[in-house]
Amino acid sequence: MQPGDQAPDFTAPATGTPDGGDTLTLSALRPKKVVLYFYPKDDTSGCTKEAQGFTDQADAFAAAGAVVVGVSKDSLTKHEKFVAKYNLGVTLVSDADSDICERYGTWVEKSMYGKKFMGIERSTFLIDDQGQIVQAWHKVKVPGHVDAVLAAVQAL
Repeated sequence: MQPGDQAPDFTAPATGTPDGGDTLTLSALRPKKVVLYFYPKDDTSGCTKEAQGFTDQADAFAAAGAVVVGVSKDSLTKHEKFVAKYNLGVTLVSDADSDICERYGTWVEKSMYGKKFMGIERSTFLIDDQGQIVQAWHKVKVPGHVDAVLAAVQAL
């Protein structure tokens, strides 16, 4: 998925949804802007720092008319524990079957210590109020990323 593409819609189990439910439908968030970020695993150092960064800036994202939604393959139960442990203020979607990750192109072959495996590429998509992707970040490095995304949201 690249800027100019229509963001694939989905409905999936989620924590901390804006309406207080236990599922989130992407298109139901309109006319808000959406920061949709994909991360490998709950409660790992990089993923925790990223989620905490988005939480720390939650008020600024809300003031800019944006909702922040994280996606990983972790279960809803794991998401709930992750949110409670770090007092996170972002919505987390469970994509246990990798359907959302595949549709956004973030389910990729990775390599570590010479072993190849499938996993989530840390990526973020900024979706406008019409459901169109306006910016995409791939192979994200956590330091400074939240600030870059916030600046892009504020520039819309």
